Amino acid sequence: MLDSYPIVTDLVAIGGGHSHAIALKLFAMNPLANVRITLITDALHTPYSGMLPGYVAGFYSYDETHIDLQRLSRFANIQLYHDRAIGLDLENNKVICQKHPPVAFDYLSIDIGSTPVKNSVPGVAEYAIPVKPVPRFLKQWEKIVQKIQESPHQSHTLAVVGGGAGGVELLLNIQARLETLFKRLQLPINNIKFHLFHRGRELMTGHNSWVSKRLTKILISRGVQLHLGETVSKIKSDRLVCESGLTTEYDRVFWTTQASAAPWIQESGLKTDSRGFLLVEDTLQSVSHPHIFATGDIATMKNHPRPKAGVFAVRQGKPLYENLRNIILQQSLKPFVPQKQYLALIGTGDRSAIASRSFLGFESPLLWRWKDWIDREFMDRFDKLPPMSPSPTKNKSNPVELSRSIQEMYCMGCGSKVGKTTLKRVLNRLKIQKNSDIIVALDAPDDAAIIQIPENQYLVQTTDHFRSLVNDPFVFGEITAHHCLNDLFAMGANPHSVLAMVNIPFGREKNVEETLFQLLSGAISVLEKAEASLIGGHTIEDRELAFGLTCNGLVHPERILHKNGMKPGDVLILTKALGIGTLFAADMRYQAKGRWIEKAIASMLLSNQIAAQILQNCGATACTDVTGFGLAGHLLEMVGNTQIAVELNIEAIPVLDGAIATIQQEILSSLHWQNARASEYLENTELFQSSPLHSLLFDPQTSGGLLASIPADNLDLCLQQLQTAGYSQSVCIGKAIEKEAGNKAIVLI
Repeated sequence: MLDSYPIVTDLVAIGGGHSHAIALKLFAMNPLANVRITLITDALHTPYSGMLPGYVAGFYSYDETHIDLQRLSRFANIQLYHDRAIGLDLENNKVICQKHPPVAFDYLSIDIGSTPVKNSVPGVAEYAIPVKPVPRFLKQWEKIVQKIQESPHQSHTLAVVGGGAGGVELLLNIQARLETLFKRLQLPINNIKFHLFHRGRELMTGHNSWVSKRLTKILISRGVQLHLGETVSKIKSDRLVCESGLTTEYDRVFWTTQASAAPWIQESGLKTDSRGFLLVEDTLQSVSHPHIFATGDIATMKNHPRPKAGVFAVRQGKPLYENLRNIILQQSLKPFVPQKQYLALIGTGDRSAIASRSFLGFESPLLWRWKDWIDREFMDRFDKLPPMSPSPTKNKSNPVELSRSIQEMYCMGCGSKVGKTTLKRVLNRLKIQKNSDIIVALDAPDDAAIIQIPENQYLVQTTDHFRSLVNDPFVFGEITAHHCLNDLFAMGANPHSVLAMVNIPFGREKNVEETLFQLLSGAISVLEKAEASLIGGHTIEDRELAFGLTCNGLVHPERILHKNGMKPGDVLILTKALGIGTLFAADMRYQAKGRWIEKAIASMLLSNQIAAQILQNCGATACTDVTGFGLAGHLLEMVGNTQIAVELNIEAIPVLDGAIATIQQEILSSLHWQNARASEYLENTELFQSSPLHSLLFDPQTSGGLLASIPADNLDLCLQQLQTAGYSQSVCIGKAIEKEAGNKAIVLI
C-alpha cells in the first residue's frame, strides 16, 4: 500500500470467497492509487469448492485446495482483518465486527457464501454437521476420520441429508476416503454403514434423468442405503426421524440441504430476495444501495437468478473487479449476465467423474483428469504469485485531494502532525481508562501529563517504536502494546501509564481518523487488561504506519528483576517459541503460509504479564524479554561480564510452525546478520551450524517471550503453572554454570 498514499477511498470486502479472491488478485496486478482495500474475513484460508470433494477423499492436500488469504493480502498490499462481520451501519457506512471497532467504507463488497437451511428442522443445529461454512465442516470431518482410525473395529453409521449434487458427491468421496483408510489398516470396511436421505423421488434435482439414474446405481453398488422420498423431520442425538415415521440410528449426520443467508444481511436494511439473499443488479450492485456490491452464494441477481453454485462465483470475480474499479474511477459500469446452463463435473470418489449439462451426461476417468487439470490451473493463480505489482492507476475522481498526492507536498516538522480536530474526534471515540494517581491526562489535556508516584515505589520507564509488520492496524496496535509492556514485566514492574508515538499514512482527514482509531483501539484493548492508561503522545503523517509506546511502570524496590543475577545451578526458562523474524521476512516475500503467520500473530498477542508473576513467585533470579537481538543476544546480556556461563540445550528451543522451513530456504530477517555476530561468544558452534535451530538463535523477535533463570528445585512447579496459564511453549532450555577459564559465555549442548 505504499504507492496508494494519500488514502482517498476506502474499499472494504467482507468475506474471502471465490469472487473476492479473484478480484483481489486483479487489484494486486493492476492497483489503484489512493485506494485502501480492506478484507474482513473470519477464515484465512478459502477452500476451493471445485476441489473440496477431492480433499475429503484424500486426493489433495490442504494447501492444494485452499487459497491462502494471508499470503494473497500481503501480495495485494491490502489490509487483512481476521474477524467476523456481524452487521452494517448503513447510515454511517460502517461494518460492524465481532472484535474490531466499526470499519468505515466508501464502497463495500460482500462475498460471504451461505449456510444450509437448518432452523426449520428440530435438532439440526444441535446434532448435524453442516457442509457450510466449509472450514468448520472440514475440521469436523478430520476429527471423524481420526476417531474411526483410532477405533476401526467399532461400527460407525454416517448419514447425509440432501440428495443434490453436493450431498451425492460428498457421500461418494467420504466413502472413498474411509475405504482407503481401511485398506491401509488391512481391514474390511464392513463396520461403516452409509445412508443418504432425499425428499425427492429421484436424486440430483436439476440434472437430467441419465445422471440421476447413473449416480443412483453407483451409490447402490457401493452399499449406500438410499432413502428417497423421505423428508427428515427431526434429528435426535443418535437417530433421524422422517415424516413417514422412518427412524434411522446414526453416529454422524451431514446436512447439505438448501442454502440460507446470514441474518444480518436482511437486518442491515439491504434489499433482499424472499430467502434473505442480497438482491443485486446486473452490475452486481445492491438494488437498494449502489455503493455496495455482492457476489457468490450470498447474492441473488434480480434479472438472472441462478443456483447457488461455485461456478457462478468464480465467473463473477473479474466483472466484480472491473465494476469496483469503474465506480471508484467514476466510469460506466458493465452488466454481467451469467450463462443459463453450465457443465457440472461430479466426482465419483474413484478418480472418475460424471459430466452433466442440460440433457447430456457422460462418465469417464478422463473427465476426472480434465477436472483435475482445470482445478489445479485455477489454484495456480494464487500459488504462483509474481514478485511485484505494476504502478498504480491514478484515481482522477478527487482532483482536490489528489493534488496532495506527491509526498514532498506534505510539510515536515510540526506541519506533519495529525490535525487537532481529527485527533480530538479519535480521542472522543476511545474509552480511555484513567487511574486515580494520574493528575493530568487526556481527559483534560495540557502540555504534558502529570502522574503521582506512590511511596515505596520506583518508576520504571521503557520505550519502543517500529513499523507495522501486519496489515491490520488494530492487531498492530495490540502487538505493539504487548511488545512495549514486556520490558516492564521483565523487570517485575506493574504497568501504570503510556505515551503513544504514531506515524499515520497520508490520507484524507476521515481516512487518517479511521486508521488512528483502529490502531489506538487495538492498543487500548491490551492496556485495559494490563490496567494501564494512555495519558498522551504524539502523531505525525508519514508514508508508512509505525507505532510505539513509552511505558511507565511501578515496582517495589524489593521486587525488581534485573538481567544479571543468575547463579550457578539455576535453570533457564523460555516462555514463547522463536521464529517471528524469519516468518515475517518470508511473509514479505509471499513465501509464508497463512496458517504460520496466524500462529505467529497468536504468539505475539499472548501477554507475558501472568508469566512474569509466575516466574517471580518461583524465585526468578534474572529475567529479560527476547526481542530484536534474538535469543543469543539477550542471553549474552544476562551473562554480561560475570563469571557465569550458560549451557544451552539447542534441541529444547521451542519453534513456531513454519520457521524451520523458512530458515532452510535461507529467508532471514534483515537484522539477522548483525545478531549473528554474537556467534563468536558461543562454544561448540561447529557442531550445530548445519542445524536451522542454530540460525534461530539470532532471529529477532517481536513481542517475544520472557527468558528467566530460577532455582532448579522450582522448575517442575514453574513449568506446570506456566502451562496451566496458557504458555504452552514454555520450556527449560538450559542452565547456569560457573564459567571456566578460556571458555565462552554460552556453551551449546
